[in-house]
Amino acid sequence: MGVGLLYHLAELGWKDLLLIEKGELTSGSTWHAAGQCASFLGSYGLAKVHQCAVSLYPKLEAMTGRYAGWHGCGGIRLATTPEEVDWFRYVQGFSRDVGFRMEIIGSREIQKLNPFVTVEGVLAGAWTLDDGHVDPTGCCQALAHAARTLGAEILRHSRVTGIERTPGGEWLVRSEKDEVVAEHVVNAAGCYAGEIARLVGARIPLVNMEHQYVVTENLREFQERTEELPVMRDPYVLGYYRQEQKAGLIGIYEPRGAREAWAAGGGVPDWSSDNELFGGDIDRIAPWLERAMERMPIFASAGIKRIIHGAIAHTPDGFPLLGPAPGLRNFWMCCGSSVGIAQGPGCGKYLAQWMSSGAAEINMKEFDSRRFGPFADSAYTQAKCHDDYHHMFVTHLPGEERQAGRPVRRSPLYERLKGKGCIYTEGGGYERPQWFSLDGTAERPGFRRSNAFDYVRAECRAVAERVGICDLSSFAKFEVSGRDAARYLDRILANRLPRRPGGIALAHLLTESGRIEAEFTVTRIHDDCFYLLSSIAAEQRDFDFLQMLRAADEKVRIDNLTERRGVLVLAGPRSRELLAPLASAALDNSSFPWLSARALQIGNIAALALRVNYVGELGWELHAPVQDLPHLYDRLWSAGQPHGIADFGLYAINSLRMEKAYRSWGSELTNEVTLAESDMERFCALDKGEFRGRAATLEALRQTGGRRLAYLAISAEDSDVRGGEPILAGETVLGVTTSGAYGYRIERSLAFAYLEPNWLDRGAALEVELLGTRYGATVLDRAAYDPDNVRIRA
Repeated sequence: MGVGLLYHLAELGWKDLLLIEKGELTSGSTWHAAGQCASFLGSYGLAKVHQCAVSLYPKLEAMTGRYAGWHGCGGIRLATTPEEVDWFRYVQGFSRDVGFRMEIIGSREIQKLNPFVTVEGVLAGAWTLDDGHVDPTGCCQALAHAARTLGAEILRHSRVTGIERTPGGEWLVRSEKDEVVAEHVVNAAGCYAGEIARLVGARIPLVNMEHQYVVTENLREFQERTEELPVMRDPYVLGYYRQEQKAGLIGIYEPRGAREAWAAGGGVPDWSSDNELFGGDIDRIAPWLERAMERMPIFASAGIKRIIHGAIAHTPDGFPLLGPAPGLRNFWMCCGSSVGIAQGPGCGKYLAQWMSSGAAEINMKEFDSRRFGPFADSAYTQAKCHDDYHHMFVTHLPGEERQAGRPVRRSPLYERLKGKGCIYTEGGGYERPQWFSLDGTAERPGFRRSNAFDYVRAECRAVAERVGICDLSSFAKFEVSGRDAARYLDRILANRLPRRPGGIALAHLLTESGRIEAEFTVTRIHDDCFYLLSSIAAEQRDFDFLQMLRAADEKVRIDNLTERRGVLVLAGPRSRELLAPLASAALDNSSFPWLSARALQIGNIAALALRVNYVGELGWELHAPVQDLPHLYDRLWSAGQPHGIADFGLYAINSLRMEKAYRSWGSELTNEVTLAESDMERFCALDKGEFRGRAATLEALRQTGGRRLAYLAISAEDSDVRGGEPILAGETVLGVTTSGAYGYRIERSLAFAYLEPNWLDRGAALEVELLGTRYGATVLDRAAYDPDNVRIRA
């Protein structure tokens, strides 16, 4: 991970670069890794990261003249359930856009590629032709040589002993051999990343897990072959197996009883260790080794030559930690990867872009180290990291809710709504209502429309025809106040601030290069006080931005109110009838127009009411002290009975927002795009004067070419867009979707995607590939539901 970043920073032209290595280069987890590099990933963004390694390693020896040890043998992942086959089709859909070759093959083709494997119970194989494995030490040393050639330096055998701020705001890094003052510091310490973080008072959610793989004695069958077998990945074995020279190699991720490395010390690595391995524990993985021998009977006759049992870092969600460390200027993370050989080059490439220009060319949301806030305490991190290890070879299906470590953050309504059938999903550690199973039915997860489909239809219908209520206390909520609050927000946000108290505006924080960093709903409480709402997934990073962007001379206070305020969304054509008798003020349009806010007394509860929502119907968001939420919910629920009130959740919200063509932060609005590309120019007040990213935004608006956001209606049948599905014209892949859903009010499937302008004409005939089947897609030029906002203004 460290060398991958070093090389890519040097390639971008950084000249004053030093990597400090505690031991010998490739010690830690690198030297004992199995070295597999897979293209097949369930995440479009992570597949982009892996593609960097699969593209770079095969040419590394020619680039550097140094041994790298690339084996381009390809890989096959086996599917044993119909849901896994659907997953294969989903990944194959975006494979062409990412750039890796993939075919879904049957049992006969699998056995042609690997004549020694049994295929009992196998439904299909995902054959990724360009995959392989690499010598971890060789590729790391070759990449280090490439970085040195570009001017980077590497200091070995020099453990870092201290990191502190200088009076000038730089970092003083002390090691056993030297002291260095640096503008930027990156924590790429692998298993020791937690120790480095502690030197600057930070804590990162990472657990070092023990992982074992075995190497067999040489096999006669391999000695007689001239062509290497593909790397096999198998959910039945819960691991991987492949050819290692003339021997076999089998790695297991046991589904229970996994152990933390150095657990006796609370999971803290031994600083004196450079290349530590633990004693083999065959009993722990024996049941799955036996399964590997069932799959590859030739393994059964071979003895075990050695057991590699070492430490591998895991994060709670299995994704690496990249980007700024919370609250620390120019201190970056490049760690937390459980497959660092495959991810090092890509993590290095995209983090280098981020450090150089303020944004990477891919969406970094799922990698941003600030996605975990204080909620990710030791207990949560341990539970989630163990769960991630246990599920390394288990497909995480849409709709599947894994409960390890949960709940950690919840609204006071959590138990009450759960008792009413609420199925929760987690975001930013917060339990959020997903949908309501009124008869106790559990969702059958999968890539096709699940049995929750009709329940969600009923929720959407309630919002559209009567009135719905949703607990959205999981909004990230901030108060920005003080003498200079207005000047400060006007300087960092692209849109104009609300002029009067009670005004509401949607505003975006941009990078200096004009890309979208964050989205806020901004309410002006009074002249010097603003209330900001954003996604719970962005809570830590948005709070970080707000803190970091203050100028030294600005009198501004920033408070995180996320845990202190609860939010109920009341929406639907009968919402005014329900709320008016309870409220202390008039709710008619002249008294309380759309996009305005005011204080309301509802019984003895003081609430801030915002006439805005994400579902496109008449309604309000009611923000109240979190302890008052149960009483507020009860009053609304009781008053709503004559109006047919119903609970609704995030599945319904996603459907309703797609019908209104509302963009989603992290899907349509990302660090990859500008306001011009996302068709959000109307939220940019270029005439107000300077703001962050203004010059780049002006330039982007002058461009006539380049991609633009397209809004599509799709003739889908039993599945809907999730994001990452390819958009096609004939055999040409034009791009991939960003998000989608079925719209129950209009009875059509909808999606967003970024396409070149010549494909944005209304009615342009395109196709979307959903799980291997192509469906017609039509470009829409306005919202599919109530494009004139008649209902929301009612």
